[in-house]
Amino acid sequence: MLPLATNSAVQDAIEWSLLNGMALKTAAHSAQHCAFSLAPTIIERDRFELLKSTVPLLGKLIHGVSEDHPFLQQAITPLIDGDPFFASLAALHDEIHFEGNEAPRLPMLLMRTDFMDDAKHGPKLIEFNGIAAGMGPFGQRAHQLHDFVQRQWPAAFRQWSEVDNLELVPNHAIEHLAKGIAGAAHSVRAQAGETGQPLFIMVVQPDEDNVYDQHLLEQALQAEGVRTVRRSFRQLHDQLASGDNQRLLLQGLGGVDAIYLRAGYQHCDYMAADLDGGHCCSLLGKVRVMMEQHRVAINATVSQQLATSKRVQMLLSTMSAEELTQFGVSLDEAQRIKPFLGEMRPLDNSSANWFASQDSHDWVLKNQGEGGGHCVFGDDILPKLKQIQPHQYSAWSLMRRLHPHHRQSPALIVRQGEAQQVDDLISEIGMFTLHLDGHSLTSELGYAGYLIRSKPASVSEGGVHSGQGAVDSLAYAK
Repeated sequence: MLPLATNSAVQDAIEWSLLNGMALKTAAHSAQHCAFSLAPTIIERDRFELLKSTVPLLGKLIHGVSEDHPFLQQAITPLIDGDPFFASLAALHDEIHFEGNEAPRLPMLLMRTDFMDDAKHGPKLIEFNGIAAGMGPFGQRAHQLHDFVQRQWPAAFRQWSEVDNLELVPNHAIEHLAKGIAGAAHSVRAQAGETGQPLFIMVVQPDEDNVYDQHLLEQALQAEGVRTVRRSFRQLHDQLASGDNQRLLLQGLGGVDAIYLRAGYQHCDYMAADLDGGHCCSLLGKVRVMMEQHRVAINATVSQQLATSKRVQMLLSTMSAEELTQFGVSLDEAQRIKPFLGEMRPLDNSSANWFASQDSHDWVLKNQGEGGGHCVFGDDILPKLKQIQPHQYSAWSLMRRLHPHHRQSPALIVRQGEAQQVDDLISEIGMFTLHLDGHSLTSELGYAGYLIRSKPASVSEGGVHSGQGAVDSLAYAK
């Protein structure tokens, strides 16, 4: 039984979450609060500043990779036989950049780079998120929620914090992302010689639950003087057209200045039974091709999506610092990046035999999927390795599993209106960056805020939607 003060703090926090849009849609007419921790995760100040200064370099690296089209083609070609979705993306990439064509789009890299702080080796990269890189607004709201609880319910906040005295780490993800995207949109409109409100399209999945995180960003963009609209790929198929001077036009609204894809990372986003019988990417994929053949700031380009794939991540992790410089980073920058690239191994016909002599809990088997449910853990890895066929090897990789310290004291997670004590809470750190054609779009060299997702150490899937994760924030111990 929780103390009365904690129960009251939890109820207040739930209502604050709903009041401030930190919620997930459950039906056309209802929503529930997003799972959250009642108090933040402690991080060393130097550790946070190191991550904050490194992620813009990773953004620079990935931009360089995404614009190196021969490298991407070479990297992704081995996936074609083993991953039909990436075969479709590779075909779109080829169509956009056929025989060295210069695509007029402006690549706007809105990326979330996810780390886990390993107890032995320090922070290591888990993955790059270059398409549908969301939940920055929820990251800021979690910080604001903890500020609210700290002020309104100080005793309960101290009870569920690791230390008595702490300083919350600022998080301005909403403002940074909105100002950066708005700046790109205003720039594109000015280049086109047009005045008035820039037009921003958020490409969304029909009937998804994570709409409030998206609306928080839209509201901030509207405050920056940007007109925002939401469309699915199916809707855009009928509503986009070409104008003069490489302008992309949206039916009834005119020239489009910026596009942010919150869809496009899975087969079902491109399926339209009324158009092509539901075959992936054959017609709705042409919408992405059309976008990139116009002068518009866009995240994610197809090349950005390929550059942030697990396949490319694995290849980058095996390169030396000197080899990384081919993508536009200096040797000093590459040497700063290299320690964060965790150990990954490609698969071949000897992988199962090699893995049989390893501790199965030291590795994770990953395919190319985005979101939860695409990793194989522990004793399930070896049987899966034996099932994978040679033509599928390039679609999978082994990544050394990270084992972070869990909180030194019990934490309280609130999910679906119920509070639960967790004795082994661990956290994943997502850091946002924003660049336009390789140039920073924020006042902090491209850094744009953070997202913390925490989960019990005993749980494999830590997604807020697909697992047992909860949004969280960071604090320094005073």
